[in-house]
Amino acid sequence: MIKNYLKTAFNGLLKNRGYSLLNIAGLAVGIACAAFIFLWVENEVNFDSFNQKKDRLYIARINQLFDTHVFTTSSTPGLYGPAIKAEIPGIANTCRMPQLPTSLLFAVDDKAIYTQGKYADPSIFSMFSLTFSQGNAANAFTHVHSLVITEKTRKKFFGDEKNVVGKSIRVDHKQDYIVSGVLKDLPVNSTLQFDWLMPFQVYFDQSPWLKDWGSNSINTYVELKPGINPQYVDKQLSDYLATHRSSDKSHVFLFSMKDWHLYDQFADGRKTGGGKIEFVHLFVIIAWIILLIACINFMNLATARSEKRAKEVGVRKVLGAGKKALIVQFIGEALLLSFFSSIIALALIFCALPLFNTLVQARLSMGMSNPYHILFLLLITVICGLVAGSYPAFYLSSFNPVSVLKGIKLKGSSATAIRKGLVIMQFTISIILIICTIIILQQLEHIKKRQLGFNKDNLIELDVNGQIATNFNAIKQDLLNTGMVENSALADNSVIMGGDNTSGFTWSGKPLDSKVLVSTRGITPEFMATSGIKILEGRNFTIQDTTGQTNILITQSMEKLMGKGSAVGKIVRDEGSKLSFTVVGVVNDYVYGNMYNQSDPVIFSCIPLKSATLMSISIKPTENMEKALSVIGTVLKRDNPGYPFDYRFVDDQFNRFFETELLVSKLSRLFASLAILISCLGLFGLTAYTAERRIKEIGVRKVLGASVPGITALLSKDFLKLLFISWVLAFPLAYWEMTNWLNKYAYHVSIHWWVFIIAGIMTAFIALITVSFQSVKAALANPVKSLRIE
Repeated sequence: MIKNYLKTAFNGLLKNRGYSLLNIAGLAVGIACAAFIFLWVENEVNFDSFNQKKDRLYIARINQLFDTHVFTTSSTPGLYGPAIKAEIPGIANTCRMPQLPTSLLFAVDDKAIYTQGKYADPSIFSMFSLTFSQGNAANAFTHVHSLVITEKTRKKFFGDEKNVVGKSIRVDHKQDYIVSGVLKDLPVNSTLQFDWLMPFQVYFDQSPWLKDWGSNSINTYVELKPGINPQYVDKQLSDYLATHRSSDKSHVFLFSMKDWHLYDQFADGRKTGGGKIEFVHLFVIIAWIILLIACINFMNLATARSEKRAKEVGVRKVLGAGKKALIVQFIGEALLLSFFSSIIALALIFCALPLFNTLVQARLSMGMSNPYHILFLLLITVICGLVAGSYPAFYLSSFNPVSVLKGIKLKGSSATAIRKGLVIMQFTISIILIICTIIILQQLEHIKKRQLGFNKDNLIELDVNGQIATNFNAIKQDLLNTGMVENSALADNSVIMGGDNTSGFTWSGKPLDSKVLVSTRGITPEFMATSGIKILEGRNFTIQDTTGQTNILITQSMEKLMGKGSAVGKIVRDEGSKLSFTVVGVVNDYVYGNMYNQSDPVIFSCIPLKSATLMSISIKPTENMEKALSVIGTVLKRDNPGYPFDYRFVDDQFNRFFETELLVSKLSRLFASLAILISCLGLFGLTAYTAERRIKEIGVRKVLGASVPGITALLSKDFLKLLFISWVLAFPLAYWEMTNWLNKYAYHVSIHWWVFIIAGIMTAFIALITVSFQSVKAALANPVKSLRIE
């Protein structure tokens, strides 16, 4: 019996090649799209899963209470980790690391390359699952100048040389470090990323502020003992800082590694449950929607061609076939077609996966050796087959054999209504996806084009190293002499990043219980001209300000906090250092750190050249960027020999703030386009069937004088009516969804009426082209041949 069903199914597919190809193509594209999304989702939900102690690893986070909000940060004091390990039961281990990767110049022979890595306590090797390909954890940090590198770094400096333990690498042309171990490269879906590790003691000795309990500056990772309830440890950690910092109202809590990647969103000190998980949920829904659209094509085409299979059903019933047997046969045909589609989908995935990896910046693989991948593909195949074949199977098996064999025409009103409903559903979904994609793009452009208060274009930054600080004035003059550079400055933080902050400033009139978070920046006098920040009141720093360091510049928002009138001449006191500063100038507010919200007030101090860590260079907008960078590189290599010209664009750093949104935008455009493509494949098939079913009517109309445009309009109008209904349904749904999405952002676009018009016109144009192709083809057919067809 099964053999007979398979034979019948194959014959049916071959007999109706065009119909079969449309169904297979639609399902194949749908399955491939879903597979891409699920591979991406798998990568996201498995972040950090390679860590064997994932369930017991946490990062210490602090809730700091301020007048306007609760600020949640992972920045903790340098002494915090060892202290809580010694004093709080339940903590098995702690590990300290700087918040940001450190870029250092590594040199071996004549090869010098900047590499990014981390300073870490030796406990990193027991807490995190790091696999040694050379050396071992026990001997990794036995000496202060030990260095552990990754396989990628080993290949950069030592090529194919296998045993590099004991080799020497000179760091920043100052100190030789001995390679004590080589680690296998970390997975891409690891939160912790580095090219090298050095003992944290090196960083601790170089950073005197780490010995101060009042300075939050590093990340502290915590490993709990097996079976310990994290809430028990949280209670002990909550007010722990107050024992070392009098009247400190900050509260510490443990944030689990399981939530680092997907649920890292906090509001007023509480985890919102949001983060990247929202995008994971969104694209899982899109994957199933695309599969549903592909299945709708099958149902539509199968029921539309029901009249051609009516006699087959009638004969089978007369010969004794029961309804159940017919249902099994038709669902079997759908499963067979779904199986063929899955094979083609695999080929599509294999060909397109490198492009998709480039799009999502990942290293996804088909992983057909993974039994779960095979099982999931089979599951999708079966689900598609069952969903696509269920309604046609029940509909076709319900035909009355007597009526069919007598040639009585099937009414099929219910099937027609369902078929129209499915077409409406397809295009409603496609229109919603188009509208959402347009608004997401608008929101991104709105945020990216927001007035930042400084000029990010043509601005580059590089780390201060070698002789840059010592010879800065000469280097700056040489850069200006090129005629391509507008200005250059030094600072201790990037203009676009969060920088340091404190709540320890007071001033006349500030309430005693007021707590305001203020960012602090150390700069040289050229910084404002280089970054494009404007002096609104008072004066800029001068070279004399670098010595006494008692004068400061503040932003407008800081001036408002200090009361009415001009802040120039007012005194600001630092409660921590007990020093007083005079405001000599006010600059405009600018956006940094968080591109979606209002940034905190800023206080600028004028620092000595030796205290700077970053150099900014603004290039004239009229200059060719490639040529200007080449000239700047030549100057720096000459004035700071031995150090490569390693720079970064500020606007590139700006764009990295929107990586997730940019990814969502790209994926939305891709899958919206594919959803429309699948919908049009079904519409193409339905139009072809409609034209075929009305071929004699068309022939008669042509004989009676009907024009080609008239016949085309006749065949097209029914589908355009369905499209109009899709607009009516899609527009309010899309408006509601995008209103909710935009409300998450403090700065967002308004939803304009013309977005819906564009989406409507786009879908109408695409649908009209699809329908018109078949309609014109039918209208141009020879009426004599049409009327001869029996």
